[in-house]
Amino acid sequence: MAFSSLFEPVELGALRLRNRFVMAPMTRSRARQDGTLPESASTYYAQRATAGLIVSEGVCVSPFAVGNPKVPGIWTADQTASWAKVAEVVHAAGGTIVAQLWHTGRASHPSLQPGGLPQVAPSAIGIDGSTYARGGRVPHVRPRALETLEIPVIVAQYRRAALNAIAAGLDGVEIHAANGYLIDQFLQDNANTRTDSYGGGIENRVRFLSEVVAEVSAEIGADRVGVRISPASTFQDMADSDPAALFGHVLDVLNEAGVAYLHIVEPGIDGSQSVASDQDRSRHALGSAWARRRYPGKIVAAGGYHAASAELALANGHVDAVAFGRPYIANPDLPDRVAAGAPLTESDRATYYGGGDAGYIDYPTHAEVVSG
Repeated sequence: MAFSSLFEPVELGALRLRNRFVMAPMTRSRARQDGTLPESASTYYAQRATAGLIVSEGVCVSPFAVGNPKVPGIWTADQTASWAKVAEVVHAAGGTIVAQLWHTGRASHPSLQPGGLPQVAPSAIGIDGSTYARGGRVPHVRPRALETLEIPVIVAQYRRAALNAIAAGLDGVEIHAANGYLIDQFLQDNANTRTDSYGGGIENRVRFLSEVVAEVSAEIGADRVGVRISPASTFQDMADSDPAALFGHVLDVLNEAGVAYLHIVEPGIDGSQSVASDQDRSRHALGSAWARRRYPGKIVAAGGYHAASAELALANGHVDAVAFGRPYIANPDLPDRVAAGAPLTESDRATYYGGGDAGYIDYPTHAEVVSG
């Protein structure tokens, strides 16, 4: 099969992509204790700069946003400087990169919070199961419900993080509103039982996302802002009484805001895991084809794609670019391999999170494999 559409350039707002391969955001848990990136992060991202667009791993907007050990931030000068090194090498390699802005909300743990305080959420409703904390895997802890007056402070943290991303030389930001993290918690009514202006009906529950998008766009321009949503996912105990109506309204809000692109996680993906796409019949149709019928802007889709299915989605007009996650771990030059018809290298799941350079920057390119 000839893969022509994947290699065509495309514009997502102000972002000029040389091809339609997007490197999806992937947590790799290799940041330092202070939230700065290790030196090897520059190599990691530069190796993957042949992607049309790199969406960074989730980048925390404040110390209270942190929900996993060893994840990077962008609220301090040192953190921003470490991202500037990444931006420099990616641009030198001809790439484009945005920072994914992240607040984990109730998915965090007190051991990861300043002073060991409870993590925050729209409502004091916890997640079943366990999570990774400072001391390893531990049970989730019930969060503290945010006071109404605290919410604009968090909106301002997103705005400052976006400004820092641009100051670092990154090309824009992606607002993480997916996968059961803070913005998604505000959106869905099993996690948001508030009775103020941020809870109740759909418009109120979408208000926090709308305010974050508006504030970030006012600072750096809507044409440099993407938003990621996962309307089909139930990851981290997410559920809503009418997901089609909720996320349909989200699409309308983002269209009116004029963001650079919508990044949608397809059905069949929960967090970083593939699952049965019919596990929730009220959600399983809420993918890129559904979004295209309602959303006229640019769409990036993620979720189990390979080259042939990506080409088909582009040909059908459902998407404008396709995000690949796990294939980029072991195939830093993914577009080159697809162009050559070369087999893809399998990644070692044991090195996905944490550790050093092994499984991070030591996967060879196709050219290196061929040359021996």
